[in-house]
Amino acid sequence: MTVDTDAHPLARDDPEWFTSLYDRYAEDIHRYIAGRLGWEPAGDLTADVFLVAFRKRASFNPDRGEIKPWLFGIATKVVSHHRRAEGRRLKALSRVSAEHAADGHEDHVAARVAAQRAGPRLAGAIKGLARADRDVLFLTALGGLSYQEVAEALGVPAGTVGSRLNRAKRELRRVLGDVNPLKEN
Repeated sequence: MTVDTDAHPLARDDPEWFTSLYDRYAEDIHRYIAGRLGWEPAGDLTADVFLVAFRKRASFNPDRGEIKPWLFGIATKVVSHHRRAEGRRLKALSRVSAEHAADGHEDHVAARVAAQRAGPRLAGAIKGLARADRDVLFLTALGGLSYQEVAEALGVPAGTVGSRLNRAKRELRRVLGDVNPLKEN
């Protein structure tokens, strides 16, 4: 039986609903976390996201937004608890060559190309972004969320998301010069 994860809020007490929720979003959450912290911790942290979601399922209010941004909001908070490790990783990436920057993420071919083009400067530039700007950048680039979904995930207005993303891109362009790995084709 297929369960609509966006169905009536009382469905959240149905075990099949939560299984369907996991089946629908786990891969996206995993990819987002892997892009933020690396492949190795992503599995455990994805499980943490769904554990938190299960524990807080009664607090989900469909009137305030969709399930996807709610889960990505939880994921962003889980990532923030591991931010020190992320900072160390980006610092290390800023000191190594581009071929070592790609750490085997098959799903991130575009990120590899960008890393090869921009190398350590990209990692250093990302590390230098304000935390809030970095969160928006990663939620849009790695999570594939829209401005509205990022706004819901972080609990900020959509205009703030646009401002943060523009500021992040401007800073990356400043640091990288003519090399712009975020440029759309």
